Amino acid sequence: MTKKIKKIKRKKGKSNLYFSPQTQESIQNYQNCESREEKEKLYVEHILPAFDKLSENLIFVYGFITPMESYQDLKNDCVSFLYETLNKWDPSRGTKAFSYFNVVAKNWLIMHTRKLKKTSYRHTSLSDVDSMSKIDLQILSNFDFSPPPDEILINRGFRQEIYNILEVIAGRVRGEKEVRCINAIDTVFKNIDELDFLNKRAIFVYVRDISGLSPKQLSVAMASIRKHYKEIIKEKLREDK
Repeated sequence: MTKKIKKIKRKKGKSNLYFSPQTQESIQNYQNCESREEKEKLYVEHILPAFDKLSENLIFVYGFITPMESYQDLKNDCVSFLYETLNKWDPSRGTKAFSYFNVVAKNWLIMHTRKLKKTSYRHTSLSDVDSMSKIDLQILSNFDFSPPPDEILINRGFRQEIYNILEVIAGRVRGEKEVRCINAIDTVFKNIDELDFLNKRAIFVYVRDISGLSPKQLSVAMASIRKHYKEIIKEKLREDK
């Protein structure tokens, strides 16, 4: 007699889709929502976690990590860029939200990494004189470290222009986190001559400490303020025409 072998049915594990159909629905609701508070809630609770995980996966899968920038800074910048493109995805074209934002994030990471590497190749440390070529040494010896008076006046005018833009943004933001963020940015700019060391990471830390916001909250607030900044620049360009 031959025994019948029973097939063992494997239990299907729970799906761990971080960019689910509900995420796509939340993005559509975000695009159609007029309430700032409701949009912020949709983004923080349903969209941001998906963007965060999408950026994280792309960075590690394709090896976008470089010595020029920390993983956290790279991921935050990528998430901020995705936030700025939220309204560019058009569901009527038949493209899934995941496919669209996956391509957008990957292309941004490629361009951003290339830019960082290009900047790194061009960089020459002033402390490493032995590695400099004769041309570099000649340029260094002829370089005037004290800027001319007209350049100083131009820089002062540019700084005042930044102050004016910050005031306009401060008058437009409504959310508590955005207000705390723009106030912190304003404080950094007004005390910039007293800061010992400045780079992108240091400024982010300064603003975070002054505002009291978490990195996640600050990233969201920064993205919102950046949109206001772009709108103001566009308005100024139209006025100058």
